[in-house]
Amino acid sequence: MMSRSIRHRLSLTVLSCVCIVWIVAVFGSFRHASNEVQQWEDARLVEYASLIIRFDRADLHRFADIPLNVQIELAKPDDQGIAESDSDVLPRRVLFEVLDATSSKIASNIPQDNATQDAWTGVQPQPWTADIDGTAWRLYALHDDATGRTVRVMVASNTGSDFAAGTARQIVWPVLAALPVLAALLWYAIGRSLTPLKTLSTTIRARDADSLEPIGIAAVPAEVRTLVDAINRLLSQLSQSIVRERAFTSDAAHELKTPLAAIKIQAQVALAANDPSIQRLAMQRVVQGVDRSARLAEQLLLLARLDEYERIPASAVMTGELVDEAVARHAASAREKSIAIAVRREGARAIHADPVLIAILLDNLLDNAVKYGTPEGHIEISLFGRGAMQCLAVRDDGPGVSDAERARLTGRFYRGDAVQSPGSGLGLSIVERIAQYFNGAVQFDTGLEGRGLAVIVEFPAAEHDLDDTQSASIHDGEYVHGEKLPP
Repeated sequence: MMSRSIRHRLSLTVLSCVCIVWIVAVFGSFRHASNEVQQWEDARLVEYASLIIRFDRADLHRFADIPLNVQIELAKPDDQGIAESDSDVLPRRVLFEVLDATSSKIASNIPQDNATQDAWTGVQPQPWTADIDGTAWRLYALHDDATGRTVRVMVASNTGSDFAAGTARQIVWPVLAALPVLAALLWYAIGRSLTPLKTLSTTIRARDADSLEPIGIAAVPAEVRTLVDAINRLLSQLSQSIVRERAFTSDAAHELKTPLAAIKIQAQVALAANDPSIQRLAMQRVVQGVDRSARLAEQLLLLARLDEYERIPASAVMTGELVDEAVARHAASAREKSIAIAVRREGARAIHADPVLIAILLDNLLDNAVKYGTPEGHIEISLFGRGAMQCLAVRDDGPGVSDAERARLTGRFYRGDAVQSPGSGLGLSIVERIAQYFNGAVQFDTGLEGRGLAVIVEFPAAEHDLDDTQSASIHDGEYVHGEKLPP
């Protein structure tokens, strides 16, 4: 099984690449050396022809009887006379034929068989190779215009010579001997380069589950720095998740303690009382306490969901229909306090959001406006554009809040010093979190007729508006305040 070690794999990969390049280089060197040897032999063949064409008749006949041996490699002194002492063809004599101007033969030691004579057909200006009875020969013909002579020269091709192979071996053996050294150097260099990774793994292994501080390793390479940064980002996200989880647990425990204690007290009163009217009143307060606890739990769960990293999908939503539905849901509670709710549309445009979360945002704004509004008061919901933003404003004419308190309104569980109405103090915190979730913002201003409070929520307007008939409906299965929203 192949090792998964980066050091093993990287060393093997680099060494394999080196070997491949080395083999290609050796093959190229051998081919180049062979070509150079061939060109050198061709140059010698041309020189022989140039020399022979200048001999007189007597010298030509003597030279034909004693041909020149053009062997390019000599046997070792101890192996002279042994044919196998060298891979060069032994002997390698120059065969020639000289013709006069009338193509009559002056001198020749070339065999006069048909195969040899046929090889001279199609004379070429440069040396060429011809196969004669299974043997490769190198041929060349030279014509002298001054004397009219033509000389034909041929020599056995040195295909078996190890001259080129010997040259290649001189290149191969040093490199081959250096391969183990190269492998050892690669192993050491790669090991040294991977030391930061080993240090990083040791640092991480030494940490316990509660240690989420960023990892700091000095002088690390750029590649390892990228890994360290990614781990630090992961640790930061994990730390934030743990902080949110602890905050959620602490908030839930703190805020649920009061209504649960009140429920227990009212249940004890109902059990101890003999008067049916007192029992009924106590049970009604138990139901109210359960409703308050359920609403608080839903709001806490919603905040926890908004704090998750997994994004809730958004789509183009027209807020007009969602406003009408929210008004209908709060109409009964508004009638109990004789509060009139008005809706104004001065330029409604689509926004990219989730219709369920926008409905929750509207519910919290209207719930606060009705809860803290004065009896026989007014609430105004307006939709208008402000540049590239689509705005949703809820204004009332209640007692309002001071300028100093406005900065704290979106804090979790903040309810103000003079507030008497029951609540959890999470409504505006949820509104702000939903607005931020869809790249929006929350602003506060004075309400109607210089009194009360105005909550203005801005969202980036969608590029393409939708008609009210195209607005997304609230999804089935979503719950707000313990009731299933209508489809």
